[in-house]
Amino acid sequence: MKNKSVIEEAEDVRRAVEMVQLGARMQMLEVETRLSREKLLKIYKEVRGVSPPKGMLPFSTDWFMTWQPNVHSSLFMGFHRFFTGRAGIKGLDAILKSYHLYLDHIESSAMEPVLSLTRAWTLVRFFDADLLQLAPCTCCGGQFVAHAHDPVSAYVCGLCNMPSRAGSSRKKPATRRAVSRTRQTATA
Repeated sequence: MKNKSVIEEAEDVRRAVEMVQLGARMQMLEVETRLSREKLLKIYKEVRGVSPPKGMLPFSTDWFMTWQPNVHSSLFMGFHRFFTGRAGIKGLDAILKSYHLYLDHIESSAMEPVLSLTRAWTLVRFFDADLLQLAPCTCCGGQFVAHAHDPVSAYVCGLCNMPSRAGSSRKKPATRRAVSRTRQTATA
């Protein structure tokens, strides 16, 4: 860090602040910037107002295979492929731009984001390590995240072949609230 220029350090600080605002974990900050852990901790505490969470990052490709995370991950990877292939943007910049576009798309659809920045970063690393690939759905033709080296000739995505319980976790709490409001109104 002795030979590091002030401009390079300022760029690392800007990137670290942006990543913390988007919810990045410390491990991601340490890998993607050249700042000391102490500086990163100060940035994290200043931006978030709390200490960063402890613990290891998730390291399993299986999370990306369940139906809802798969759809969100596939959307993110479509954006990432565009930025790296067509726009010529690489590395962390491509991940950040793709994640911003993912958030804009999800929020404009009035949905909750499923994919965190750290998971998106991990997803790209899994692709780089040849653990995951994009597979074309035989029904809709979309590209979806799949395990690398799995046969994909008959691949059907989670949207075309949605699990029977898909989305049921969001309906139950709303139904319980409605029932409890009905009971309160009836007893009043």
